[in-house]
Amino acid sequence: MLIFPLINDTSRKIIHIDMDAFFASVEERDNPDLKGKPVIIGSDPRKTGGRGVVSTCNYEARKFGVHSAMSSKEAYERCPQAIFISGNYQKYREIGMQIREIFRRYTDLVEPMSIDEAYLDVTENKRGIKSAIKIAKMIQYDIWQEVHLTCSAGVSYNKFLAKLASDFDKPKGLTLILPEDAQDFLKKLPIEKFHGVGKKSVEKLHQLGVFTGADLLEIPEMTLIDHFGRFGYDLYRKARGISNSPVKPNRIRKSIGSERTYSKLLYDDADIKSEISKNTRRVVDSLTRNNKVGRTVVLKVRYADFSTLTKRKTLDDVTNDFDVIDQAAHAIFDSLEESKAGVRLLGVTITGLEDNIRPLNLFKN
Repeated sequence: MLIFPLINDTSRKIIHIDMDAFFASVEERDNPDLKGKPVIIGSDPRKTGGRGVVSTCNYEARKFGVHSAMSSKEAYERCPQAIFISGNYQKYREIGMQIREIFRRYTDLVEPMSIDEAYLDVTENKRGIKSAIKIAKMIQYDIWQEVHLTCSAGVSYNKFLAKLASDFDKPKGLTLILPEDAQDFLKKLPIEKFHGVGKKSVEKLHQLGVFTGADLLEIPEMTLIDHFGRFGYDLYRKARGISNSPVKPNRIRKSIGSERTYSKLLYDDADIKSEISKNTRRVVDSLTRNNKVGRTVVLKVRYADFSTLTKRKTLDDVTNDFDVIDQAAHAIFDSLEESKAGVRLLGVTITGLEDNIRPLNLFKN
């Protein structure tokens, strides 16, 4: 791997906005009786036989150790007095879009990371305001005035530090990390708080004697690369406050698909359906990686004579569930006129994409 010199671009002004317990806060806003009580967005385990996961929860519930992706059963055991709400994801999505429009009043350089958080590059902004702190305060004010919700903001010269800053003082916080303060901030930070460092990486770093940002500074670059590959290269730089990835406004992706051409023609329905399922699996894996769900399944079939059929089926709701998408693709194939010509190409695509803001059901039968 080529080793490039350490270049730290401190010229940009980046804001990271993170809504405070977004789904739960929406429910509290719309039902004031919930305020001051532990609220969990997720399936009530008493009604599902213990299945389901926590999508999010308010800060009252977090005091009991409840957190996102925890099983609903464990959340109930930790906090039996909690109020479980299944969630209105369409409402959350609409409010999230309203908040993004507030961001775009200040800059077009908005990179949403999920329905409730985004990076904004305000180096050059629509208001001509030099202070990123002032813009962050204005955004917090606008969100409160217009949707009656709070958010936390982090301000720094790169996305990595802005994200750390927004996490530093929640809820309703506003934290600034200047270039001259970045190193001291990172030295004191536990390694598990470094954004992008997952559980497995934490275990490896602990084995190397790395528990804080200060410890990470002591590890040679090649040692980190040997242990973590490209991620080690990034870790070495992040420990020094270097992360030059720009804010990238998300282009709206309209579809995710997978198709394969077969050198040996497929004739048997069982073989064809097996290949359809393989394409579906690749589509679902891509949906999951991109945190997307879709509504319309499209099957493409090309025969030996190069004639091509494309047919679609619109589902009742958006999904990234393999079984639902695969069954739809098989149903489309079953609806096609029988052909004795061998199949040369098969493709499965899902369109009508949206951000996935529903929790995964990790306890599904």
